[in-house]
Amino acid sequence: MYQVEASKALLKPRLWARQSSRLRVPRNVIMLGAVSLLTDVSSEMVATVLPMYLIFSLGASPLVFGAIDGTYRGAAALVQVVSGFTSDRWRRHKEVAGIGYGLSALGKVAMVTAGNTIGGVGAIVAVDRVGKGIRTAPRDALISLSSAKDKLATSFGVHRAMDSVGAMLGPLVAFGILFLAPARFDAVFVVSTLFAVLGLAVLILNVEARPQRAPSEGAPPRLRAALSLVKERSFAPLLIAAAGLSVASVSDALIYVGLQRTIDFDPAVFPLLYVMTAISFMALAIPVGQLADRVGKVPVLLAGQALLFLVYGVLLMSSVGYLALAVCLVALGGYFAATEGVMTALAGAVLPEELQASGIGILITVVSLGRLVSSLAFGALWFAIGLQSAVLIFAACLALALALSAPLLFRAQRLAVDG
Repeated sequence: MYQVEASKALLKPRLWARQSSRLRVPRNVIMLGAVSLLTDVSSEMVATVLPMYLIFSLGASPLVFGAIDGTYRGAAALVQVVSGFTSDRWRRHKEVAGIGYGLSALGKVAMVTAGNTIGGVGAIVAVDRVGKGIRTAPRDALISLSSAKDKLATSFGVHRAMDSVGAMLGPLVAFGILFLAPARFDAVFVVSTLFAVLGLAVLILNVEARPQRAPSEGAPPRLRAALSLVKERSFAPLLIAAAGLSVASVSDALIYVGLQRTIDFDPAVFPLLYVMTAISFMALAIPVGQLADRVGKVPVLLAGQALLFLVYGVLLMSSVGYLALAVCLVALGGYFAATEGVMTALAGAVLPEELQASGIGILITVVSLGRLVSSLAFGALWFAIGLQSAVLIFAACLALALALSAPLLFRAQRLAVDG
């Protein structure tokens, strides 16, 4: 009951305004959160029906789904750095982000015509993710530049909490449509398009293009300066750690498919797994962000990564009850709350203001490529040796990644404070 009331509260603008005032979160962060909320309703409507559509309707194997899921997560890597640098050089973060949101909206329209071919769905998914790749770095740069450096994790926590409201509502809307009109995936795609267009309108009409920490006027940054970030002593350790941790992390979609195969529940309730994870994410994102600003971003980030061991443990159980399922989904939401925004906040603290989008774009590219490798590898292992053996291998890889990443992340945090 508390979580339902909290989710309703998050959707009320006045309560958001009072909450943001108490947290001292700038208006631009709230508006960008509203854009992400609406866009995530659109994206998650598609994301939550995609496994059901591909596996239960088209008969795709875990290997094929792993490839498409990897495309869904990795295609954005093709344009992250370019869009980030372009927005830095033009000093047009809002405009570049708008191009990405618009392209994703067009991708939703194209989903209606994808038909019953796995290849067609995969191609449209790639287009949608390219749009996400274009918008993410400039959007996160706007959040970072709109916030004080000592409140970055809180600002990203507020944004991610609003984003998770959309992640919660998207599966519910998709579930409702399919409940009323079974197998009408085209209806899901049409409604998804409407939410995407509404999010784009909020961006255009309400987001300020010049945040409070906007870089001073002067010569625009050069591509060489952006690419040299990978060698910066404060940023390179963060990139290495992010790469290792992302490769060892199984995607949520594959986790959900694994849970369905383990528990053997009705595929029609599959979207509700996303809802439970989003509720956990929504409830934890803001307090976790505040905690990261108080005690340090790295301890919170490492604790969040460690929550994946709990998720992997549930997948390894021979018999999983609904209590274990609930614990697994809460832990997965906690993992997202303690890693996504906190990692970006750590990057925003070490990057120069004139290269915020470029650096964040590089970071997201590294994470996206790592998740692409993760999805392909986990899908292949599951296909070859079974689910539980694949999970055991990934649990061992995660333990190794945590051990190697911890000193690198603490070094980046220390240099951020010193800088």
